[in-house]
Amino acid sequence: MSAPAILCLGPAALPLARRLADHLGGEVHGTARVSGADVTVADTGAHLRDLFAEGRPIVALMATGALIRILAPLLADKRAEPPVLAIAEDGSAVVPFLGGHHGANDLARRIGALLGTPAAVTTAGDLRFGVALDDPPAGFALQNSEDAKPVMAELLAGEYAWVEGEADWLMASAIPLSDDGRVTLRVSDVAGEPGPLELLYRPQTLVLGLGAERGAPPAEAIALAEEALTQAGLSPLSVACVASLDLKADEPAVHAVAARFQVPARFFDAARLECEAPRLANPSEVVFRETGCHGVAEGAALAAVGEEGALVLPKRKSARATVAIAKAPRPVDPETVGRARGRLFVVGIGPGAAHWRSPEVSRMVGEATDLVGYSLYLDLLGPLAKGKARHDFDLGAEEARVRFAMELAAKGRDVALVCSGDAGIYAMATLVFELMERGDITDGARRIAVEVSPGISALQAAAARVGAPLGHDFCTISLSDLLTPWEDIQRRVRAAAEGDFVIAFYNPVSRRRRTQLAFARDVLLQHRPAQTPVVIAANLGREGESVRVVELAALDVDEVDMLTVVIVGSSNTRSFTSGEGRTFAYTPRGYAAKPGTGIGS
Repeated sequence: MSAPAILCLGPAALPLARRLADHLGGEVHGTARVSGADVTVADTGAHLRDLFAEGRPIVALMATGALIRILAPLLADKRAEPPVLAIAEDGSAVVPFLGGHHGANDLARRIGALLGTPAAVTTAGDLRFGVALDDPPAGFALQNSEDAKPVMAELLAGEYAWVEGEADWLMASAIPLSDDGRVTLRVSDVAGEPGPLELLYRPQTLVLGLGAERGAPPAEAIALAEEALTQAGLSPLSVACVASLDLKADEPAVHAVAARFQVPARFFDAARLECEAPRLANPSEVVFRETGCHGVAEGAALAAVGEEGALVLPKRKSARATVAIAKAPRPVDPETVGRARGRLFVVGIGPGAAHWRSPEVSRMVGEATDLVGYSLYLDLLGPLAKGKARHDFDLGAEEARVRFAMELAAKGRDVALVCSGDAGIYAMATLVFELMERGDITDGARRIAVEVSPGISALQAAAARVGAPLGHDFCTISLSDLLTPWEDIQRRVRAAAEGDFVIAFYNPVSRRRRTQLAFARDVLLQHRPAQTPVVIAANLGREGESVRVVELAALDVDEVDMLTVVIVGSSNTRSFTSGEGRTFAYTPRGYAAKPGTGIGS
């Protein structure tokens, strides 16, 4: 479950909202009247609907009636609804409103325990029997969830049930049991369909061991896995995970099979798989010479189910893949099996304020186990960083920082490499891919999954604050000569000046570097008017934000620091002062002179 959004409508509810956010690892989303919220909400109804649509758990400190009216148009499939709770502003009532069997009831009980307030759980199964038949615990899947409602109705009407198979959670419930009960609660991994008044639960006790040649077609591997389950007479819903050798951690076929069965893929090193050699049905010297273990598919399946498990289907082959099935005596928890393929999220958090951070970036940071970055950038994440392992780095040493993040992901961790602005603009994303291409990283680091998510860059933030200076062709130039020879920078400045681009200068000055911006100003004055608007923007989206518009001839290097971006307009860029006294800058694109607009003709 992703981190919940704690909605706070007024300042009086903020202490409770903050308390809940700290307890649940969530964020406080507050209206403009709430000072100190993590996310500022402009339109409460639209914001709630957006959160609901993205599947985000919602804890709203507001009236249930208002919540109903806001979300009612979105209600369709209760199986797809996220948890939604209404909490009284004084903490006197805790109501799981939607998604009771998808986490809302559990959230309500956690909040109730924190506040000393009984949770108003109203779902019939929870109240009467202490169990939700349509929401089995981890390790079990209900094959026919559509039949849960009529079955529950029979039980609530006084019918008895009998349990076929093993499931401690069913036996420990208050469901009335009898050997001749009309309702059947069956627990089985054997393929088949449920009968009348029967709920069929699939214990996730099976592991698909998979081997594949490099570049094996995913469709081939999926077909082989499905055929194996059919041959063994086993239900796909009982598959707990797909297991393989760690050398296959980046093999698309392995992940395609895992995605087909909607389970995790887990990996073992060759030494661990070789420990299973005595239990293999089909040991292979050829495989041993290539991988260091005598069997990948069988070995991985057996390693995943442990000593008490056993093969139920020995290795089967297709042209370029192998599969085997092993079964454990109890449901398998994939989190305890082998190692996941590590993920590296390279994220841009924009200027740092939560309302300027994309939902995708927030999701990635929320899913991460570890955060790596410059200390200031990690601090800017606020509550989103809570509960994560932080790995703080000083400014500089970028390659060491990126290598650390990649090697951490190689250990099976989900790592967010945090950048300000946009991760791909003068930031760490390019270095990640450079290291991957160069290949001078460990084998494990080469096999991690990498995802990059954009952020609002400094030039976008500055432009938005002052109007639309980037309305026509523009370029960016870094004036730092730490990584780029000064001669190259000079050539780019001259070319951009001659091309009449709007130019955003990054890293305009530093403590030791004070002449580059002056050089750029003087070159530009040779190609555009002295009155050309220049935007000087510092600490965008942070405390101490400053945005000014000056003329090019008046650009003073001493008014610029390392946290400043400078945007120099083209010869067409204009600035003006509005009736309210604000100065705006924009670069026209020519719409006013376009035939047929009725403007400028």
